[in-house]
Amino acid sequence: MANKPMLLKPSGKDYLWGGRRLNDEFEKNIDMSPLAETWECSTHPDGPSFVTGGEFDGMTLNEVLKAHPEYLGTHSGGSSELPILIKFIDADKDLSVQVHPSDEYAAEHEGGQRGKSEMWYVLDATKDAKLIYGLNRTVSKETLRESLNDGSVMKYLQSIPVKKDDVFFVEAGTIHAIGAGVLVAEIQESSNLTYRLFDYDRVDKSGNRRQLHIDKALEAARLTAIEEPKQPLRVLKYRQGVASELLCRCRYFEVYRMIINTERRQKVTYSTDSVSFKVLLCVGGCGTIGCDGLNLNFYKGDCIFVPADSEVLNIHGQAQFLDIRG
Repeated sequence: MANKPMLLKPSGKDYLWGGRRLNDEFEKNIDMSPLAETWECSTHPDGPSFVTGGEFDGMTLNEVLKAHPEYLGTHSGGSSELPILIKFIDADKDLSVQVHPSDEYAAEHEGGQRGKSEMWYVLDATKDAKLIYGLNRTVSKETLRESLNDGSVMKYLQSIPVKKDDVFFVEAGTIHAIGAGVLVAEIQESSNLTYRLFDYDRVDKSGNRRQLHIDKALEAARLTAIEEPKQPLRVLKYRQGVASELLCRCRYFEVYRMIINTERRQKVTYSTDSVSFKVLLCVGGCGTIGCDGLNLNFYKGDCIFVPADSEVLNIHGQAQFLDIRG
């Protein structure tokens, strides 16, 4: 029996830099204020996603994949572990300056966990919004540590203007931070390892400064200068009712932007092969996804897991997706 898509419900995170947009504009209906992140497609224990509706209603995606590892496809090698994690992030204030470890560093120093390379697709940004992407000059560990101690670290960080529809790939080891006023969809390795270098001396709602991880961060970070990132060449490919373009391809995932625009009874077909699952993250518009015995309505902000070797799906509506393959 072919495999059917599943609508997912996220876990939320109330980090102090978050805002209200995920509830107000994406109708997440999560009782958190602020609501900084929603983990849309996740089997990570720190923030699982849940199936809503259908045969597996109320189960975590992790429970479903343990029962049906074939849903991940042959590329997984028989593993039942989802290799990626997909989020929405609402940065009402600046995120901490941070770095994520590589797979090799995490395996050695974090009990065999995955490292964390990630991609950001900018859904919206205020006029003067910026992000931090690497160092603007090569520095030693000692120099960077001194700048962290005396609060002058920002002079070594590369600040990049950011606008709606930008794409950034942030390789593990890159010092980075999302700036205030930026709303992104993030696709990453399934990891929650973050080493904070600098947090602007902020305190949480209990009056405590958040933990820094300077020693590990300096070990894991790339301390050489990085060129200012350039936007990738993007070429829209069209067929009736749909256009798509490649945003990012790396060893961990592929991400396309897919624009659906169907009229009347016109439908766009969509499916997965036996090699890998896909995830559809709706970043605008609405419509329906149907197959034999199933009809899902989707709206802006919805996330749909499509198992490997799926039935042929029919998509109808006016919508924009991130089309993600693990």
